[in-house]
Amino acid sequence: MQYRQLGENGPKVSVIAFGAWQIGDENFWGPKEETDAERAVAMAIDRGINLFDTAEIYGGGESERILARALGDRRKDIYIASKVSPDHCAPDVLRKSCEGSLKRLNTDCIDIYQVHWPFRHVPFEDAWEELDRLRTEGKIRWIGVSNFGPMDIADWFDAGGEAISDQIGYNLLFRAPEYEIIPACRRYNMGVLAYMPLMQGLLADRWESVEDIPMPRRRTRHFSGHREGTRHGEEGHERLLQETLEDLREVARLLDLPMAVMALAWLLRQPGVTSVILGARDPLQLEKNLLAAEIDIGPAAVAQFNEITYPLKRAMGRNADMWQNEATSRIR
Repeated sequence: MQYRQLGENGPKVSVIAFGAWQIGDENFWGPKEETDAERAVAMAIDRGINLFDTAEIYGGGESERILARALGDRRKDIYIASKVSPDHCAPDVLRKSCEGSLKRLNTDCIDIYQVHWPFRHVPFEDAWEELDRLRTEGKIRWIGVSNFGPMDIADWFDAGGEAISDQIGYNLLFRAPEYEIIPACRRYNMGVLAYMPLMQGLLADRWESVEDIPMPRRRTRHFSGHREGTRHGEEGHERLLQETLEDLREVARLLDLPMAVMALAWLLRQPGVTSVILGARDPLQLEKNLLAAEIDIGPAAVAQFNEITYPLKRAMGRNADMWQNEATSRIR
């Protein structure tokens, strides 16, 4: 396993992080009976993963509880990153959220405590000062943000805030962060934690057509706004998405690599990316994808993937909110 420093003053973390949403939210990811969280977490640690990401909102806190049980006495060997919901960022509520996460995680300190989404109802300064108090008290070690765009990053730092990282949705099928967010992170010496690296299974080559994809996973702006559950109201880019996936599938065959491994390896070579958050519900799923941390696909392959996915990148545009249109984007 390779390790990179998270931000200017953060810890050295594995280039693959374990995403715990999948092990704690059966309404989105499927029945608990299909999950083997304890063995998946144990394998992750055995293979060198030292960063585990969760949030209070995942499964209504169930992700944090299951992660705590699965870690057991190996908690001391890893870093836990959790997130506070944007509507819980008023100082008194933020403190209660942090203490709730500490209890569910069965730990006395959250290593990286992140603001899950930008918020508008509380001054950034107020939330930052409470986070700093929690850090002084030893309840958190480092502070991070998630889904912050360049304007919010600048406003956060202007308010006196600090952040070692920004967690953003980024993958071969969604390259919007490349326009402005990743350059902003580099300006402020922040690491990038990339979530949804396989676009919720699309880059794992799991489905042959759009209709095969489970409804909760086809709500992004890739898909038509007429589909159930969407809220972006746009036409989407379903034909272009299918064409892009077909081209990537062909390259994967030529390289003799699983498409998921290929997509993860590409992401790990992108400037500014510190770690890729990979969700896994069982050891086999994790094992297959960990190969991405061990291979170097080389600059020629990276350039080819860039070329294949550029038309979709251009069509999706600069809006880094996958679920809402530019006018209602939560990321600015």
